Parts: sequence; structure tokens; C-alpha cells
Amino acid sequence: MTYRIVHKTTYKYKHPVSYGNHVAYLTPRSLLHQACTSHELLVTPVPTAMSERVDYFGNPVTFFTIQEPHEELNIEAHSQVILDGLSTAWPEHSPAWEEVVRSLPLDLSETGLDAYQFVFESPRIKPLPEFAAYAAESFPAGRLLTEAVLNLTERIYKDFRFDSKATNVRTSPQEVLRQKSGVCQDFAHLQVACLRSLGLAARYVSGYLRTYPPPGRPRLVGADASHAWVSVYCPGSGWLDVDPTNNLIPSQGHVTLAWGRDYGDVSPVRGVILGGRDHKLDVGVEMEPLD
Repeated sequence: MTYRIVHKTTYKYKHPVSYGNHVAYLTPRSLLHQACTSHELLVTPVPTAMSERVDYFGNPVTFFTIQEPHEELNIEAHSQVILDGLSTAWPEHSPAWEEVVRSLPLDLSETGLDAYQFVFESPRIKPLPEFAAYAAESFPAGRLLTEAVLNLTERIYKDFRFDSKATNVRTSPQEVLRQKSGVCQDFAHLQVACLRSLGLAARYVSGYLRTYPPPGRPRLVGADASHAWVSVYCPGSGWLDVDPTNNLIPSQGHVTLAWGRDYGDVSPVRGVILGGRDHKLDVGVEMEPLD
């Protein structure tokens, strides 16, 4: 599948902004199953400086600086991406989840050490007993990791209500667990918190969903904005993706932007400004197939 993706972000400030430094995670990653064949970032007002680099997790990042007064900031990311299958093939038989927990601190390979860093607390996700208690139903003794992860994904999908007004970017996973509602970011944070609370390695993934589904299929939740899902590490297989918001395994309808410990590592746009005070934010995403 080949997709054309347009991601529009608009900030309207209550008072003029005199200076701004911004970071954008809006360039899709190039992976074994995913190729970003073109990308362009259009910013208004025109930045005085713009540069690109790759961050600690291997994500492409764009930095730009605006040094003229402005009351509105427009950011448009135009990308073309080719998808070919799953990010990682799910194994027919995986280790039991307890075996994975025991093996993670003992694996000193480059892959194992990279995975192990995603077991621990991050700025927005703290492993806690209440998350382990919620996950326990899906993780009885001896259950295969893949079966347990899929069951937890399904339970979050059924137990929690999608409500765009119930939370904001600062809402903690503990609050989400209590109120049983939120958005894709919240459900991804919650599932990562559950997995880490059991001693498993899990990371937060940001990306896009196909805007218009194939004929006869329902529109996925979260398809009109940036989306979020979860990867869990399975020794011998690699990182396995699950989407708790839609209860599915991401494949031809998901494009990966970036991954990190939590949303704070990969938020699509963030920055530091002088002035502005309050602002209004509008975000829109279109991901349309060209095939």
C-alpha cells in the first residue's frame, strides 16, 4: 500500500509570540516494512533556521526557529509512505510471559539491552500495583506472552470508552484507569503501564491511521488525528505491535512516526515560545491510499 499523508497543525495565540523554538516528530520512520519515499515540512511564518537529526531512539526529528512576531503558527507535513506487511511477524508459539520477564535482565545482547530500558518508569508512566492488578486477569501463570498481550488489548478496548473530552495531554494513566475513558494516547499509556508493572518491556508508538477504510470495513477510531499504540518485546521475535483503541494488530492501515518511552518523547510538535499566553490548537490528519 502507498499512502499520501497530510498532517496539519495550527496554533492560534491570544497574544503575539515574538520568538519560538520548536521540535517536530512528523517524519515517518523508514523500517523493514515501511518506506518513507518523500517528506516535506511547510511552516508559516517561515523559520529563520531549520535542521534535522535522529534522536536517541532512532526517530527523525526537525528543529525550527521563528524570530518574527506572529499570532498564528501553521505546520503542514506532507509525506508519502509505502507499507509492506506487518512490522514484525507474530510467532506461532511465544515463551510464557514469566519466562520473558526472567530473561530480560539476563540478555546482554544489543537487542536485549535496548529492550530492557523499556521495562522501567518513564516521566509519564510509573509501574504500580494497580496496573499489575488490572493486567493479572490476562496474565495467569504459564500463559504465552502473545496470548496474554492480545487478551489485555481486547479488555482495554472493551472496558474503556473513547471520549476526546475526558482527558488532556497531562492526564496520568492512574486517572485513566479510574475513570475508564480517554483517547488513544491514554489507552497506549495504560497498556504500557500494565506491561511494565509486570516486568515486561513495552514502548509507546505514535503514528497515523488510514483515514478512509476499505469498502465494507468500519472507520477506525483515531483516524482523523495522530494516533498511538503499543509495542511489547518478545525474545526471539522482536517488537510486537498492538492497538488497544481498536483492538487489532497494526498492519497495512498504520504508519509509524516515532517511538519512545511515552508520549513526552515523541509528541508531534512541542516547543518554547516568548509571549502568546493562551492558545487554541487545531490538528487534522488525512492518510489516503494512492494505489
